[in-house]
Amino acid sequence: MTFQIDIQHASKEPAPVDDNTLTNWVQRALHNHKNTAELGLRMVDPEEMIQLNHLYRHQNKETNVLAFPANIPSGIELEHPLLGDVVICPSVLKKESESLQKPLTAHWAHIVIHGVLHLLGYDHIKEEDAKIMQAIEVRLLLDLGFENPYSTEEDEIE
Repeated sequence: MTFQIDIQHASKEPAPVDDNTLTNWVQRALHNHKNTAELGLRMVDPEEMIQLNHLYRHQNKETNVLAFPANIPSGIELEHPLLGDVVICPSVLKKESESLQKPLTAHWAHIVIHGVLHLLGYDHIKEEDAKIMQAIEVRLLLDLGFENPYSTEEDEIE
């Protein structure tokens, strides 16, 4: 399996782990779905996240993660199929982990995996789809040594 992961740090707030750990989490999420893939993982400040959320989701507020699946025209062959980009706001994750009283690293692992699953086509708009996506997240996080992030109703991701 070959995965190309472009990690961009464009945030004043650092990630709580190094790039190798971020890469490992992305690879775990891709493992049973793709043999080869390329994606971007970008960490941004709240201002950039608000702009992206407003532009693409028409919501003028911070959010923890956005996923932008690639839309490659048919007929174009790439060595590593481009999945898209996952954008994370570290300061939002820090606030969320404090308010949820969850370890910051565990919350990061969850959100990175969550974003990658969106690139793979998973969604949580319908309840039955949310259950499927959450089951995958829980399994991957348990495999990585983290607890189930959905231990209470308020832990569900919007």
